[in-house]
Amino acid sequence: MDQWFLDGMDIEQLVFARAWLMDQILRLAWEHLNWSDSCPIALLAVGGYGRGELHPGSDIDILILLEKDHYDEHQDAIEHFLTLLWDIGLKVGSSVRSLDECASQAADDLTIITNLIESRVISGPAFLHEHLLDLIDTEHMWPSQRYLQAKFDEQRKRHRKYNDTEYDLEPNIKGSPGGLRDLHMLGWVARRHYGTHDPAELMELGFLSNVEYQQLQRCRAFLWKIRWALHSLTGRGEDRLLFDHQRTLASQFGYHDHTGALAVEQFMQSYFRTVMIVSQLKDLLLQHFDDDILSAGIVHKVHAINERFQVCNNYIETVHDRVFAEHPPAILEMFVLLTRDQTIQGPTAETIRLLRDYRHLVDSTFRKDPRCTRLFLELMRAPYALTASLRRLARYGILGRYLPEFGRIIGQMQYDLFHTLTVDAHTLLLIKYLRSFSYQKSHQQFPIASRIIHRIPKPELLYLAGLYHDIGKGRGGDHSQLGAEDAEQFCRVHGLNKEDTALIVWLVQEHLTMSVTAQKKICLTRK
Repeated sequence: MDQWFLDGMDIEQLVFARAWLMDQILRLAWEHLNWSDSCPIALLAVGGYGRGELHPGSDIDILILLEKDHYDEHQDAIEHFLTLLWDIGLKVGSSVRSLDECASQAADDLTIITNLIESRVISGPAFLHEHLLDLIDTEHMWPSQRYLQAKFDEQRKRHRKYNDTEYDLEPNIKGSPGGLRDLHMLGWVARRHYGTHDPAELMELGFLSNVEYQQLQRCRAFLWKIRWALHSLTGRGEDRLLFDHQRTLASQFGYHDHTGALAVEQFMQSYFRTVMIVSQLKDLLLQHFDDDILSAGIVHKVHAINERFQVCNNYIETVHDRVFAEHPPAILEMFVLLTRDQTIQGPTAETIRLLRDYRHLVDSTFRKDPRCTRLFLELMRAPYALTASLRRLARYGILGRYLPEFGRIIGQMQYDLFHTLTVDAHTLLLIKYLRSFSYQKSHQQFPIASRIIHRIPKPELLYLAGLYHDIGKGRGGDHSQLGAEDAEQFCRVHGLNKEDTALIVWLVQEHLTMSVTAQKKICLTRK
């Protein structure tokens, strides 16, 4: 199958075909043995294998399901079956449970209920599986609201494990934000509440548009290709996209070095832009699920902000679906409004969709519109939630359109000893740190910076310099000088005065000098 992969066979066909082939092997091995008729028993695929997805190094998880806990009647056959699988070189993850044990354990364990939700019969009586699905139905355990909330909590813990960023330079393509596990989560919730994990059916339910569905399919296919290649390269179920593997995969995927960008940088930028789209669509769908499941039956409390926006149950939304089309500056206005009210948790699902649908309006005319430039500067002066708003602007594909120079560094790798994130993620993290210096909790950890930040009359100038300090990377020249030129152009378009412009340009131009100076050990001796 690896040769088929190298020959360019469709990745979906490969992933599903591998699972189908494994089904035939396990079925033959199972039916080769004599099973007692007195206690019905079945062989089930669970987890990812249960979904019918199998990569070269994926876990082959199976459940041997008994109607009653009469293990003695099948003990010899089960041992022979598992031994046979090991003898032919299959490393399976197996469990043996009765129906009652499955129900008891699933009621207490989120992982077990999730694995069983995705189960399917490989061999044995189908009624056992049907009985199992009845026992674990939402009427008996893990109702949709509890299940979704548990999955939200699980996702937060997993994302924290990977530093809450899609843009780690050595990402885990399965567990990192925007990776395959985020897609799995969407499928689990949909399967639990709507009875399907097929994105096409989510489209029929109105949760995805046709364009969004196609994007989701392309993203999954790209991530599947990387995972298949990674497993084949390492000979095991390796999901970490380490530096050692990135160059090899870049070459295998047909990327070539050119001026200003190495092949590996282009490959990783494609990866990072893919997971950014996954994160966008995940946010959209999870907000839909939140509205439809967690908030079901809650009375809608709506209050108007202005003639374009209102807040519904602590989420901001447009008053009608033509707001952005009729008044394009409202795209930026919404993010400014988010920084004025700490009770607003974010945009509604439909507003996220509208932002994605109308972000094409952020063009050269939009960028020169005085209303838009004023709004962007107002955003940079926000009293709070600046970093969160900039991250949302970037995630929804708006910041890279409003600042095309920023758009060029989205997903841009940095191969050096000082950075562990892409240029765009590093830039937004810098602004977060600059903002944190003004917080009370930073006084002890950063005493000098905390004192200085309060003496700066226009801190937004510092944030703008931070936004532009690395923006010239990846163009093949002195990024400090290129960034300074971009910053000067930004200041001119946004109407900043000469003094403010000169300060921002100087900060960008000399940021490496400041970095080198800060890292030197200076010894002073008193004469």
